Amino acid sequence: MTLSFPETPDFSGALYTPSRFEGAVRDLEIEGEIPAALRGRFVQVAPDPAYPPMLGDDIYFNGDGAVTSFRFTDGHVDVQRRYVETDRLKAQRDARRSLHGVYRNPFTDDPSVQDLSPSTANTNIVPFNGMLLALKEDSLPYAMDPDTLETLGRWDFEGQIGNTPFTAHPKIDPESGNLLAFGYEARGIATTDMVYYEFAADGRKLCETWVKAPYAGMVHDFAVTPNYVIFPVLPATANVDRIKDGGRHFEWQGGLGFQFGVMRRDGDGSDIRWFEGPNCFQAHVLNAFEQGDRIHLDMPSADGNVFAFFPESDGHVPSPETLHFELARWTFDLQSNSSQAIHSTLYDAPCEFPRCDDRVAGRPYRHGFVLGCDMSLYDVARMGPPPWQFFNLLVHIDMATGAVQNWAGGNAECFQEPTFVPRAPHVPEGDGYILALLNHLETSTTELVILESLDLAKGPVARIKLPMRLRMSLHGNWLPDAPADVAPLDVAQAA
Repeated sequence: MTLSFPETPDFSGALYTPSRFEGAVRDLEIEGEIPAALRGRFVQVAPDPAYPPMLGDDIYFNGDGAVTSFRFTDGHVDVQRRYVETDRLKAQRDARRSLHGVYRNPFTDDPSVQDLSPSTANTNIVPFNGMLLALKEDSLPYAMDPDTLETLGRWDFEGQIGNTPFTAHPKIDPESGNLLAFGYEARGIATTDMVYYEFAADGRKLCETWVKAPYAGMVHDFAVTPNYVIFPVLPATANVDRIKDGGRHFEWQGGLGFQFGVMRRDGDGSDIRWFEGPNCFQAHVLNAFEQGDRIHLDMPSADGNVFAFFPESDGHVPSPETLHFELARWTFDLQSNSSQAIHSTLYDAPCEFPRCDDRVAGRPYRHGFVLGCDMSLYDVARMGPPPWQFFNLLVHIDMATGAVQNWAGGNAECFQEPTFVPRAPHVPEGDGYILALLNHLETSTTELVILESLDLAKGPVARIKLPMRLRMSLHGNWLPDAPADVAPLDVAQAA
């Protein structure tokens, strides 16, 4: 490779310098003891650019998807890492350079890739029907072999859906095993069309429902309850003329209210109701559940734009220290004539990358896990300003009592997204382990830590040392060796 990566924040430092590593290491060094209950794989995916950006700089979200798989067997851990062999990556490797320009703007790409899928497959990696689905929300999934991480190709559910965008955050119904998903800008760039899909556990399409959003905003995640789906529409909007002129795909709209679409799962979309909240930033769903005629949706929230790379039209981006961060609950009263979402605060501190016990997804729940940030624990004098997406706390929130406990990894460390693993198939909700990658910023090293989920404060029961540094990832999931390890709970047990 003759070009160098730029010395910009998205391509430098211990967290964002591309690692570009592919390979396998058997029997990783372990400090402590791996719980016997952990039998399976922890898989996660990172945007990790294989080549320097074509236009000289780029945003973090535009990196090529690299999947890391940790295999847990009888107290031992092996690791394997491979890029998702997307059409985009294969074209780059043939040309030995990047061929794509501005994030999600095909009008800035090299003409040689105009007919290829733009997917980087870099946002989430989800097990389904014997495969792993590597996901990027502007494209179809890429299927991978769970054992070898071999890329099997783009996946359109055996021809059951068209070449539509497909969310990076599908949900698995814990009772039926059905996969629930959606796509936005589903009829082309900057369109307001959205499509909702439901698939049986064997891959059969059960429903396809089309609706219109109030505006062409980003819809990164969504929520599902037994009877409803909720689409949170971010006031970062797409404009086809701006994109054709070579501009950003998304631009923040400071005067635009946040929109929540609530729709019955068994309907035709005509019943969708749109509720409005204040202008705010929300990306990821912790959980949602029904309570009579009300639906509650829990999401980390900020009262302004967090994505500095999607500024307003005049370039304005608020300084992070001026924003208020919290875990918010949004309530939608389906019997009310009001279109206003009702707001309350569950946790009044910075947080992101929320996870719950997947066995109670969409149901009443008690335990939430998030990444948090406490700058008083970070040695700014020694380390300098922290990188973007800096979270130095693992946090457990008891939704029933409001009690919070956490663990900090050190004064020069930060976490990547946590994942919850139940201790056994039918233990009470939240009883299990938290797995999270911990980046050591001073030494540019990474380890995987394992903590008791309901006793985070005592710190890791095991630390798995990695002989390579892993770039900041986005999302991951646990694949148990025995499917019964994720058996659904009785909702009454979780309440």
